Amino acid sequence: MNIAILSRNKNLYSTRRMVEAGIERGHHVRVLDHLQCFMDITSDKPSIHYKGEEFSPADFDAVIPRIGASVTFYGTAVVRQFEMMGAYCVNESVAVSRSRDKLRSLQLLSRKNIGIPTTAFAHSAKDVEGLIREVGGAPCVIKLLEGTQGIGVVLAETKKAAESVIQAFMGLNSNILVQEFIAEANGSDIRCFVVGDKVIAAMQRQAPEGEFRSNIHRGGTATLVKLTPQERKTAVNTAKVMGLNVCGVDLLRSNRGPLIMEVNSSPGLRGIEEATQKDIATLIIEFIEKNARPSRTKTRGSG
Repeated sequence: MNIAILSRNKNLYSTRRMVEAGIERGHHVRVLDHLQCFMDITSDKPSIHYKGEEFSPADFDAVIPRIGASVTFYGTAVVRQFEMMGAYCVNESVAVSRSRDKLRSLQLLSRKNIGIPTTAFAHSAKDVEGLIREVGGAPCVIKLLEGTQGIGVVLAETKKAAESVIQAFMGLNSNILVQEFIAEANGSDIRCFVVGDKVIAAMQRQAPEGEFRSNIHRGGTATLVKLTPQERKTAVNTAKVMGLNVCGVDLLRSNRGPLIMEVNSSPGLRGIEEATQKDIATLIIEFIEKNARPSRTKTRGSG
């Protein structure tokens, strides 16, 4: 098979591992920087151009999007072009866009009765007190919609602090979510790595002392964890609602069951492979081998 990986940097751990896994299984793998692609969207001959090359519908059997959050708009446009050309995209453009919109993701999960922390969203700062009250008061978590890797996430421990942070963000015309603080999680969350309709690996991430964000990029540590049947089912259902074949589903263990924090359509492989000692990259390639078919791409999930 000819496989394209859309990635800004071929030396990134996750990209490199999937290239190695693809080659080991006998495939031809190319890494394309999606920001350096341009598209001919003509209806009779859609194509993609990259560094002087022109790719036609027959050039790639499968595409693995590794689209960074900061370039979602252009990156998903490139993925859509591959879809128009009939290539099988592991994660479709609609699903990637859906997962990147935190508000939309939570609304879709709520509609399907999947557990999420109590969440409020507002544009106006006129009723900050009501916004805080809606999520159970302080302490509460305030998130920028556009934040990633824990950036733009603040824990407000008092009502006064929450009011100040919300007013500051809204003064900058930033879109924010206010969520209840799940104290019983004790600064940890669980990353479930979903491929197809299975959780193939899971790790527990623990925030460093004095920090509530457990992201590995923020100094969190990762260890192997055993999921409950309910947690496994919740992670798989979350991926289905988003329409993602490969994703990281982050959940909290609460007194009322697993609560979904976020869904990552381009999850990193280093932390999960090191914590679980599983060859995640090869499992992704094997999934592609079983599922990649010309023009098989279609919008999955809803919303």
